Amino acid sequence: MQNSNHENFWESMPPLLPSVSIDCTILGFHDNQLKILLLRFKNTNSFALPGGFIDLNEDLQESAQRILKERTGLDNIYLEQFYVFGDKNRRDDKLQKKLMAASGLLLEDDHFLLKRFISIGYFALVDFTKTIPTPDFLSDSCEWYDIDKVPELIFDHNEMVKKALNHLRLGLDEKLIGFNLLPETFTMNELQSVYETILGEKIVRSNFQRKILGLDILQRIEKKMTGAANKAPYLYRFIGK
Repeated sequence: MQNSNHENFWESMPPLLPSVSIDCTILGFHDNQLKILLLRFKNTNSFALPGGFIDLNEDLQESAQRILKERTGLDNIYLEQFYVFGDKNRRDDKLQKKLMAASGLLLEDDHFLLKRFISIGYFALVDFTKTIPTPDFLSDSCEWYDIDKVPELIFDHNEMVKKALNHLRLGLDEKLIGFNLLPETFTMNELQSVYETILGEKIVRSNFQRKILGLDILQRIEKKMTGAANKAPYLYRFIGK
């Protein structure tokens, strides 16, 4: 294969599990808005979910955690596998060659990237304020976007985002995964905003508070002193977090 700028790029990669990749829907919460982390390929206007390959000497979960740490700088974040994408037509050789060429990597027709790939979809929930978005070698940027303003993504990545959100909504109450989108301490209103944003609907405040407090999963710690003491909201944290 020819490589105009990085002759040893592919050779420097560790042995990989053939025809299998990982793509991650990474979600954060900021200013009452659900955010998603996206990459933009170098010298293009093409966007993608963060992803990568599986090293032969790694467990699947280890690979996903490594990819997430490389893009966010975070360890021990909420991570869940939600779907396997394996449609036979999910490849696009012309686009793949264009994206690699934009980084100076020329693909011959028998290159492994042009073969059929199965992608394992994960979603991760992170504290927006603690992430350090970091682009990979092929990307100009790694940035947060509003979930309702996701641009057109490569291949089937828009479908991945839809399925990840549906999976998140279905499991929100049982798994209480909304807490992974908040800082260590938060107000009841902030927690309700997370739920409303993810579900896409308003919730009656009294009903939400009664339900959440009835689960015995919150510890009330102090008031958030922003004005008059009698009007300041209480701060909570998730028990065991």
